[in-house]
Parts: sequence; structure tokens; C-alpha cells
Amino acid sequence: MSDSTLKNDEHWREQLSPEEFYICRGKGTERAFTGEYWDCKKRGIYMCRCCGKPLFSSSTKYNSGSGWPSFYQPVTTGVVGEVRDMSHGMLRTEIVCENCGAHLGHVFPDGPEPTGLRYCVNSASLKLEESDSEAPPQS
Repeated sequence: MSDSTLKNDEHWREQLSPEEFYICRGKGTERAFTGEYWDCKKRGIYMCRCCGKPLFSSSTKYNSGSGWPSFYQPVTTGVVGEVRDMSHGMLRTEIVCENCGAHLGHVFPDGPEPTGLRYCVNSASLKLEESDSEAPPQS
């Protein structure tokens, strides 16, 4: 994680809505089929809600039937980190923004080709930057 993006809870509470804070900083989950992007068909890049880094492209988004936005890969390697999650009596792999540590959701090995992965992401963790191009913005 980038030291420049590590902020305290007070900073995040000022920047995020209560639901976004609960999900992004508290590792919460929105209810299935309720998030802003679960059924979104718009083109563009899904950015981290907290730090604005590009995470996923709409070109890798698919309908998994889970009720959350699902992608088969991040925009590039190194933008999404993985953390072992043993909460709720399950062994899962949590996904986080590698830049700021925001909780995104979980990754599962039941996605489509070419990766076979399903990055199951909370809408509240994302902000869609609509674009005709599905390439990440140049920084």
C-alpha cells in the first residue's frame, strides 16, 4: 500500500457516506442486487471509491448471477491485493485496493475464461468513470 494514501478513520468518515465507510473501511458487504453497479451495462473504468485508482474495466465485467458487480480480472496486475479471510466461519480470499487498502469484496475460482476467476465486488467500493474507451486513464 502507498503510505501517502493511508488515512485515519476520521478522514475516511468525512470522505465517504456511512455505507461506503462500513464497506470500504469496515470490510462490510452490501446486500445482493442492491448496489449501484450490480446490473450496470455502461462502458468505462471502475475506480476505487476511496483513492480513485483504476481497478476494473467494464470489458471484463459479466453477469455472475450473484447480485454484485463481477469481473474476471483487474485492469492490470498489482492493483488488487488478496488477503486470507476466515470470517463468518468460511475460508475466502478478500480483495482490497492495493493502493489504499479499501475492502472491495472477494475473489472466487468459479469465473469465466480466460482467468476462471470471479472478482465479486461491492458497488460501494467502486466509482465508474464512464468512457467510450475501456482502457485505464493515463496517470
